[in-house]
Amino acid sequence: MAQYDSFARFYDAVNGEPEDCVSQILELIERYQPDTQSVLELGCGTGAILAGLGSSFSLTGIDLSDEMLTFARRRCPAARLIQGDITSFSLSEKFDVVVCVHDTLNHVTTFEGWTSVFANVADHLHDGGLFIFDINTLGRLRDLADMAAWVFDFDGHTLIMDVDLDSEPIATWNIRIFERQHDDSFELHHESILELGVSLDKVRDALVPYFNIVVESDTRGSLANDESARALIVAQLAKP
Repeated sequence: MAQYDSFARFYDAVNGEPEDCVSQILELIERYQPDTQSVLELGCGTGAILAGLGSSFSLTGIDLSDEMLTFARRRCPAARLIQGDITSFSLSEKFDVVVCVHDTLNHVTTFEGWTSVFANVADHLHDGGLFIFDINTLGRLRDLADMAAWVFDFDGHTLIMDVDLDSEPIATWNIRIFERQHDDSFELHHESILELGVSLDKVRDALVPYFNIVVESDTRGSLANDESARALIVAQLAKP
């Protein structure tokens, strides 16, 4: 079973609609690649981002979880959706923009896997194409591990989630959903999601052979560092 298979049918209810993220992606495309016609999303999940991007682009999504893709197919019937590994995908076309958000890259739990993602993205971009991605920083994962468990009630169900960083730089997200049944009993769904924390210096160095970094910011628009809550990076494919 792939990560998120158990969580898939609750994912959108827990996370809500990603309007801010979609708006940011569209603004970055308009600024740095205004003639974009094709977008590939790595780790497209339930298709919320692809759906938000609208009908102006040719849309393709890749995800390892078939359960997540089941929901994506409903949300984005016009998108091409592929079950696959973002570290080793090979498609017969290139794209204007590749997107990898919601800390999808952190879910690749070896840094060799990250470098494979960067190489694959470079192979699948047109000249001057954009790679837009975000990551949970090491500082963010440490902060989450120090926090009490997060409890969230939704649609009559209850989610309890905490982060364990005892095996740093691997963080384990412990997700437990108590699904209310018709008789008011609860069915427990448990999933452990792994994320890798990587220093931004290491990320920058791995991007250099392929890309020029044009944006590197935290959630407030300042320069990101390893203590930022999240780092957004926009990289443009370098000329050969």
